[in-house]
Amino acid sequence: MGRSYFVEEALGQYLSDFSTKPKACVTGLLIGQCSPQRDYVILAIRTPPREEQNESNKNYHPKLADIDEEWVTGHASQLSRMLPGGLLVLGVFIVAAPELAKDIQNALRKLVFSVEKSIIKKRLWNFTEEEVSDRVALHVCSATKKILCRTYDMQDPKSSAKPADWKYQSGLSAFWLSLECTINVNIHIPLSATSVNYELEKNTRNGLTRWAKQIEEGVFLINGQAKDDDTELLEGQKKSSRGNIQHSIQPFDVKVLTQLSQSSGHRSTATVQVCSGFINLKGAVKCRAYIHNNKPKVKDAIQALKRDIINTLSDRCAILFEDLLINEAPDKKNSEREYHVLPHRVFVSIAGSNVMLCDYKFGDETAGEIQERFFEMLDQVVHGEAIQIAEEINTVDIKPPVDNTDDTQQMQLTKATLLLKFQQNMGVVIAAAVAIFAVAFSFNYFSD
Repeated sequence: MGRSYFVEEALGQYLSDFSTKPKACVTGLLIGQCSPQRDYVILAIRTPPREEQNESNKNYHPKLADIDEEWVTGHASQLSRMLPGGLLVLGVFIVAAPELAKDIQNALRKLVFSVEKSIIKKRLWNFTEEEVSDRVALHVCSATKKILCRTYDMQDPKSSAKPADWKYQSGLSAFWLSLECTINVNIHIPLSATSVNYELEKNTRNGLTRWAKQIEEGVFLINGQAKDDDTELLEGQKKSSRGNIQHSIQPFDVKVLTQLSQSSGHRSTATVQVCSGFINLKGAVKCRAYIHNNKPKVKDAIQALKRDIINTLSDRCAILFEDLLINEAPDKKNSEREYHVLPHRVFVSIAGSNVMLCDYKFGDETAGEIQERFFEMLDQVVHGEAIQIAEEINTVDIKPPVDNTDDTQQMQLTKATLLLKFQQNMGVVIAAAVAIFAVAFSFNYFSD
């Protein structure tokens, strides 16, 4: 018995519109949510055409041989940043002629594995053994509009295609539940004395990985209450006279409690490292997650929010590094101090749904630029009044390291001194994370 995909009804028309050009070959991504019983698909998004295709030939119709795997996976990686907690890239689709059916299955299989691989390599968390590992590969016939839906197991690179049901449903995500929270962070990431500029991203990722583990192990209070994992999220909600639960339009308010120290029975280890500076991430982060309303479990809702917390902080850092790499002045000296502004998180609603997607904008970006990016990534028109900017004040202070290449002897002496002191004071070292409430999200990079 294959999996069942419940699909937003509007997607049927969206996919059918590509069939008006029977010789064309259109690729795209499917967005939704997995659950043990069924999967939900709330968006289908066409792969954006390359600029040269738009400029050189407006009548250009791509063929199966023209599918650019790198371009499709790049779109998937960018789009994954726009998905709040609970939403995933569930698979890929191709709209093409029926005579290409055999070749299309090979193309779909290759794409669905490549897309998944490109997305997971940037995550700071892993799927659990209980989670669904199947991803969907959808072929829409441009002539008959017939749909062939199959799935592949992402945990098995040699897995064969399995049939799956594709069922349309109106208003699929109109009453999905949302959870929101604000996380105050103060993450200290030491940098070794030999660190160079291009290692900043690697060091930051390592530091965020350690922080992500604290989030995974944290305690989450839903509307002020700690609930058992296996209870239903809507347990205790009032019911109408017909027995249906009255869904509140208000999101669940979540508070996150993280451990301040390790348990007394846990012996920690310490490593001595000569450091020339550190990265400090401080501030308040707005987080949001969505979950289906078909008897959702507390553990699934909390898991979705945990991943949004981890993703949004990681994505902001990645976007900052990308921006610095693109805009860095070639004659900039390493010792120059710089001030930057981290991107704000913005949300936009999906038509016919209470689910919102997100993106990140720098302070100098206009509403028009944000709308243009949403249109390019989502293939949907977004009106300016629909854009909601999270109220966050973000500042970045970067002080590059001083070049100490001529101070080798001094560095060795310092290291020897530190090791001696460490040996004299050998004991149990307890790592403590202090939560500092801040109104600004800052990225500070200092040097000794």
